[in-house]
Amino acid sequence: MNAPADFVETEQDGRRVLRFTGALTLPQLGDLPQRINAISAAKPRIDLSQIEAMDTVGAWLVHKLARETGGEITGGSEEQAALIEQVSRSDQPMKVRPDRTPPLYRVLGEMGESVIIAGRTLSGLVGFFGAMLISCGHLIAHPHRFRVNAVVQQFELVGVRALGIIGLMSFLVGVVIAQQGAVQLRQFGFDVFTVNLVVRSSIKELGVLMTAIMVAGRSGSAFAAQLGSMKLNEEVDAMRMIGVSPMEALVIPRVLATVLIMPVLGFYAAMLAIVGGATFCWLSLGIPLDTFVQRTREIAPMTDLWQLLIKAPTFGLIVAMAGCFQGMLVEGNSEQVGLKTTAAVVQAIFLVIVLDAVFAVFFTAIGWP
Repeated sequence: MNAPADFVETEQDGRRVLRFTGALTLPQLGDLPQRINAISAAKPRIDLSQIEAMDTVGAWLVHKLARETGGEITGGSEEQAALIEQVSRSDQPMKVRPDRTPPLYRVLGEMGESVIIAGRTLSGLVGFFGAMLISCGHLIAHPHRFRVNAVVQQFELVGVRALGIIGLMSFLVGVVIAQQGAVQLRQFGFDVFTVNLVVRSSIKELGVLMTAIMVAGRSGSAFAAQLGSMKLNEEVDAMRMIGVSPMEALVIPRVLATVLIMPVLGFYAAMLAIVGGATFCWLSLGIPLDTFVQRTREIAPMTDLWQLLIKAPTFGLIVAMAGCFQGMLVEGNSEQVGLKTTAAVVQAIFLVIVLDAVFAVFFTAIGWP
């Protein structure tokens, strides 16, 4: 058993020496802290050569004595010196309140951080797209590794089960567009042009755009949550251990199903929006349904449908990639699943709207207004 902690004061070469003995540990300290506080010697030499043991409390007492008296610590072992050094590092003044950052600097700092995060995310998404293309090449070279059942299952989850909510949303959007357009056009006596507004906006923009947003909120978030949970449960690592590529087994079926089903969902949403607009025009404006259909055939060029069919798979690719990409980034704890799911939805919707604007400018430039 270690001896109680103690010290003696001596003088050597005209300098006061404090020689500690015993164990500088909490159970063996006794009244040593009070005796140390009573020491008035200036710049003594603190000799630890006869110390049997030391814990954090003992190291703190030695450090405090050296700090207050300006003394020099000598004679300790390497372990004791390292412990005293660690204690001294923690002995730093702490601010109760952090320094106040000027609002302008804080806003600029947050903006800069957001730009850096956006750049890293975009770079990671491009890299993820490249890895997906490489996996597609492997599947083309080895068709037997393609999982048809997984794609069909995603068809049901992304497409079939979304028909109800997408149809209802599109129908109501068509009603709202017709109502708001009629209110404005009635001022000039052009109620009949409500048909033009509903039909062309539904086919070119609203149908596919609203569908992409709904798929991002419904399926993109599901992709991120599913893959994130699998990463936390180490299922993705287990797949790699047995030689199964997570990209081929998890990502490509989801992306391919979304890309293929989006044109169908976009066309379906556009038709339901037109039906909603036609219903409003029939009930409120007195435009017969056969007149609405005839007018639709006259004003809707085939290029509008081509725009829908080009935008839809592109939006589907973006939505599915964003969801899978964020899901594969999950690590650490379950809180990351929620954060990455939110990030997937925000990222997908943002990119879809940006691409829609790019498509609008591009189609106008090539003569598809």
